[in-house]
Amino acid sequence: MACKVFTIANQKGGVGKTTTAVNLSAGLADQGVKTLLIDLDPQANATSGLGFEKEEGRSIYTALMEDGDATEMIIETGRDNLSLLPSEVDLAAAEIELSQKDNHLGQVTSAIQPIIDSDAYQVIIIDCPPALGMLSMNSLASADFLLVALQCEYLALEGLGQILSVVERLHEADVNDRLEIGGIIMTMFDVRTKLSREVVEEVRSNLPEMIFDTVVPRTVRISEAPSFGQTIFEYDKTNPGATAYRKLAKELIKRFELK
Repeated sequence: MACKVFTIANQKGGVGKTTTAVNLSAGLADQGVKTLLIDLDPQANATSGLGFEKEEGRSIYTALMEDGDATEMIIETGRDNLSLLPSEVDLAAAEIELSQKDNHLGQVTSAIQPIIDSDAYQVIIIDCPPALGMLSMNSLASADFLLVALQCEYLALEGLGQILSVVERLHEADVNDRLEIGGIIMTMFDVRTKLSREVVEEVRSNLPEMIFDTVVPRTVRISEAPSFGQTIFEYDKTNPGATAYRKLAKELIKRFELK
């Protein structure tokens, strides 16, 4: 089975993007899907969320600068079927350095190609910085599918239109013709508020083929888990957030025939 590359992006921070990248990756791995999580955010929240410290010289950075092999930077997480290509502070410099390269939007594509060719993974999930800068655009240029983490609030809907238009521009510029909208993941759903329900209903009515059935609730336990270097499944496997990410992983497997 060919490896499928998903990027989780949103130009707005605080929408549950990294939380989704970590827990969806763990959920897929738990279902037996060999998964690699690439932390492309210099803040390295996905790296620490899996219990690892930032380590100088261990990230995709050297491969982006065409001076290293990304496969050598991958670490095993101690969890079955889940590997990590961590982040580090040096990635912040990549935002500037990539823009100076001739093929400035193709560097992540080139860096991860040896990983794809290795046939070691069925899925690669890329966690992007919370902005549509050079790293995020590179990620979109390398991916087969974009997963949009969308917070259940009206301001988030404005950002949705912007990121969908970015995909159109990448198509028009022949940067990545194969990139598709893999789906919209509604996050931080608050069952107590009418607003959360209204936002989900609006997305469902306007983009019914894109939105996932699974809605991720807002829970304190999901927020706490990364500080212990654990996924929500490890921190509190009976939490509604764990149930949601487990369902989301199964939904992704079915939608994209990952097994």
